[in-house]
Amino acid sequence: MTIDYQKDGALATIRLNRPDKLNALTLAMYDDLGRAFAEAGRDDAVNVVVLTGAGERAFCVGADLTESIPALASGRFDISRWDPAHLKVEGFYKPVIGAIRGLCIGGGFEIMLATDIRIVARDSQFQLPEAHHGFVPAGGTLVRLVRQIGYAPAMEIMLTAERFSAAEMLARGVVNRVVDPADVESAAFELARRIARLSPSAVQTIKEAALTLQHLPLKEAFQREAALGQRTFESEDARRGLAAFASRGKGE
Repeated sequence: MTIDYQKDGALATIRLNRPDKLNALTLAMYDDLGRAFAEAGRDDAVNVVVLTGAGERAFCVGADLTESIPALASGRFDISRWDPAHLKVEGFYKPVIGAIRGLCIGGGFEIMLATDIRIVARDSQFQLPEAHHGFVPAGGTLVRLVRQIGYAPAMEIMLTAERFSAAEMLARGVVNRVVDPADVESAAFELARRIARLSPSAVQTIKEAALTLQHLPLKEAFQREAALGQRTFESEDARRGLAAFASRGKGE
C-alpha cells in the first residue's frame, strides 16, 4: 500500500508510503489519500489524525511527474478529482497534525496546508515551484495560503517559486514547530494524544468555526459563533465536563 492507514485508540495515522520516489503521488495515491481522510472523518472513534510520510528524505514532492502531471496537462483529467485528498471538502472538522520531514514540495506543500498544526524537521525544505513550470498550485493553496499567513508572505512563497528552509517557514507562520528530524513523529503524536483527550465536540467545533466564520460579515459571524457555542454548551461532552468540574469543587 502506498497510502497506509492505521488506528491506535482515538488516533488515526495516514502515511504516504512511497519513499523510493520521495512519496510522489500517483493518481491512485491521490484517490487512496482521499479515501483515508474520508474513513477517518466518518469513524466516531477517531478524534485526531496524524499525516506523515515514510522515509527521511521527503514528506512528499508532489504529483508524480510521469503520471499525474501529464494527466492534468493533457486535459483528460479534472484536478477537482483530487479535492478529497486536499481536504477541499465540507464537514471535515477533525484536527489533522502534519509531521513533516525532508522535502515538502508542490503538491506535498499543498497537502500540508490542509493540516491544522505542522511539526517539521529543522532540515526540511519547502517549495511551490509551479510558476517555474507554467502552472499554479491549485490544490487548495491559492485559497488557503493567503488566508492562513497573510498576503505578503504568501505572495513571496507563490510568486518566487523559491525553496525555503524550515526556519523561514516558521518565521512566516506556515509551520508551528521546528524540531530535530528524529523527534518529528514523537512530537506530533504527543500533541495528537493531548488533543485527543479533549472534548471531541469542542475541538471539532473550534475547527469548524475557524474554517467557516472568518470571511462572513461581522454580524453574521457573531451570530453563527453564538449558535456554535450554544451547540457545545448543550452537548453531552459539556454535561460530563461540567459535572466533573462541579464534583472537584465539592471535594468529591
